[in-house]
Amino acid sequence: MQSTITIQHLKVRTNLSCPNCGARLGKSHTFCPKCGNKIEQAIARKGKHRRQRVLPIDKDTLDLLQEYVKRGGSVIKNGKRLLFGINRHRAWQIVKECAERVGLPKLVNPETGKVHNVSPHKLRDSFSVLAVKQDDSGDGLRLLQKHLGHQSFNTTAKYRKVAGEEHREWYDKLWPKDKS
Repeated sequence: MQSTITIQHLKVRTNLSCPNCGARLGKSHTFCPKCGNKIEQAIARKGKHRRQRVLPIDKDTLDLLQEYVKRGGSVIKNGKRLLFGINRHRAWQIVKECAERVGLPKLVNPETGKVHNVSPHKLRDSFSVLAVKQDDSGDGLRLLQKHLGHQSFNTTAKYRKVAGEEHREWYDKLWPKDKS
């Protein structure tokens, strides 16, 4: 048993192109950058396939998922067997309700003071920050990039949040004090 789970990305990239010359367009283009014609309606082309990633899963979670499937928890949708047959909005509701039931406090952004509910995205963000704190080496960040399914390394590197104290320690190392 490999103890892995395959996740299909929900995001589907849409490429816009000029109907006259086929040049790629941005969402806000009103004129084609190649042929200069006014764009009344761009041609939208969706990506041929969705990306997917294979993630490791611990034995306890795997056992729980197997029990869930045995009890008939999986769903068949469009001829494919899905582990959960819920949409994104319902996933957010479930996570919020579970957090409230177990008494997790709302999250407060330390920089802005804004209060947030616990959500799938906030859990993912917290996991990512924890992973970076455990291993912020180049290899650790690359593995996190693969785990999160980011195409750009820069997106993953944003989780490398620097605390004020950590910044001070780094700066002090640059300017060693004279010990005499």
